Amino acid sequence: MSDTVLVDLADGVLSLTLNRPEKLNSFNEEMHIALRAAIQRAHDDNAVRAVFLTGSGRGFCAGQDLGDRDPRKGGAAPDLGKTLETFYNPTLRLIRSLDKPVICAVNGVAAGAGANIAIACDIVFAAKSARFIQAFSKIGLIPDAGGTFNLSRILGEPRAKALTMLAEPLSAQDAMDWGLIWKAVDDETLQAEAMVAARKLASGATFGLGLTKRLIQEAATNTLDQQLDAEKDAQQKAGKSADYAEGVTAFLEKRQAEFKGR
Repeated sequence: MSDTVLVDLADGVLSLTLNRPEKLNSFNEEMHIALRAAIQRAHDDNAVRAVFLTGSGRGFCAGQDLGDRDPRKGGAAPDLGKTLETFYNPTLRLIRSLDKPVICAVNGVAAGAGANIAIACDIVFAAKSARFIQAFSKIGLIPDAGGTFNLSRILGEPRAKALTMLAEPLSAQDAMDWGLIWKAVDDETLQAEAMVAARKLASGATFGLGLTKRLIQEAATNTLDQQLDAEKDAQQKAGKSADYAEGVTAFLEKRQAEFKGR
């Protein structure tokens, strides 16, 4: 197993730590493969009730490692579309399609694809010292890893264009104020606060949480009628779940519910 992503499962939370701190956790092929395998495990393993994603060292993720793509070395130009198709896009699809909550703790710089992987997660905490940088324009590229999709839908066209074209750092506080992330917290409490949220979600009615996640993601492209129908179908499934029966029973018995995620 690769040590480029540290993996730990406890209390229903699958903790994933990007672990190339000497490179600000920038992606190489090994780390791509390791992260995708870990998120696939979250899909397949019923013991996983929530995912917690963070980075080691002083940064979350600086995006793609450009060290092996130095044009000065000569050779053919890289096929970056193939890189997206092979690595980033499958990982983003796994994050978005996972019927379990994904919590991200951004512990420092989140640049390029690193920023866009973070904002693709369901709930994002960031240290107050963290910065989000759409660095693509600085090297002649377009925002990838879902950046053009998520930024335009979350922030609107004017801010999405300015962030990506100017490539100016966005502070954690501004990211929170703009609605790009959930919360900016003190650096020293980041990991603890984000993990509290992850454990709370992992112990919750994850069957319904998964349905909620899917509905909210689909709402941006649905009409009202389509969304009302989708809510009807999802609520029908939720109402037949063991989690719903347990939640109502626990409420009536005035005790803490013990959800199983089904």
